[in-house]
Amino acid sequence: MDHETRNNPVTLLDVAREAGVSPSTVSRILNGTAKVSADKRKAVETAIAEMHFEPNQLAQNLKKGCSMTIGIVVQDIASPFFAETLRGVDDGLKGTGYASVIVSGHWNAQEETDRVKLLLARKVDGMILLSGRIEDSAVLNFAKQRPIVATGRALQSDTAIGFKLDNEYGALLAVRHLIDMGHRRIAFVAGPADNADSCERLAGYQRALAEANLEFDPNLVVEGDLHEASGLVAINHLFETRQQFSAVFAINDQTAYGVRLSLYRKGIRVPDDISLIGFDDLPSSLYTTPPLTTIHQPLYDMGLVATTALLGLISGKKVDVTIPSLELIVRETTRRFR
Repeated sequence: MDHETRNNPVTLLDVAREAGVSPSTVSRILNGTAKVSADKRKAVETAIAEMHFEPNQLAQNLKKGCSMTIGIVVQDIASPFFAETLRGVDDGLKGTGYASVIVSGHWNAQEETDRVKLLLARKVDGMILLSGRIEDSAVLNFAKQRPIVATGRALQSDTAIGFKLDNEYGALLAVRHLIDMGHRRIAFVAGPADNADSCERLAGYQRALAEANLEFDPNLVVEGDLHEASGLVAINHLFETRQQFSAVFAINDQTAYGVRLSLYRKGIRVPDDISLIGFDDLPSSLYTTPPLTTIHQPLYDMGLVATTALLGLISGKKVDVTIPSLELIVRETTRRFR
């Protein structure tokens, strides 16, 4: 047979015919369970090499009850926040034989649910949910079908683990830093009112003010959407309404970038005129002008830990999750108020 002129992919049956053995013998040799003579094994191996046969790995895995794939639900694939966490997931999967299937929920509970069902239908071996709005009860229910590790929520069952960082404490660190630098009128560019992280960071902002006996002024809080443009819009609003402030706490680094741009366009110097602090410590925050003071979230570590935990659940091991704590990173966008 001229193997080079074949138009159709070589099948296991073709290999069996070429080697003069049964298809089941070829299958057993491929999966390592065959007890055959050396001659038969050599005949099969020679046929595989000469015919350039590539086994259907997916079919073999499914026979074993696994697909060697991990489903990952993010909220915004374009977000640098999720990109850094996905980098941790990717490194966690290296050398394991697992591949990832990534889908986006777009901060919509119904869309997230649909994506989870899609991943289950694709027979993934487990899932990582990065933040999201699906109810905890729904996550636990899905975990009855496949193991799940979720960030941004506290969960614990035989097949589900959820962990979250202390957003309130992170905001407390940020605003305490500004207060320690002598600032008393601190604006807060918040996130959506229905976002749990945003609510917790607002609570931390208010707690820091209360600890310092500073009055909370709701006029200094402007709701944004966690993206750069909302930071720019928020500062414009504060100036249009003639609010007085010497520092800005942005809900995240992306928002802080927009704040910085708005201040720059108004000829306001950071930090000489107004101090600015963000939250996340995205890699690009080290390279802003000036470099951004922020709260470091261990985004990469979260992805790595989530992956390790999920692989543990899949293999039936006992899993303990430890995440580094939030940390204040002082760079060059904050200074003492004069």
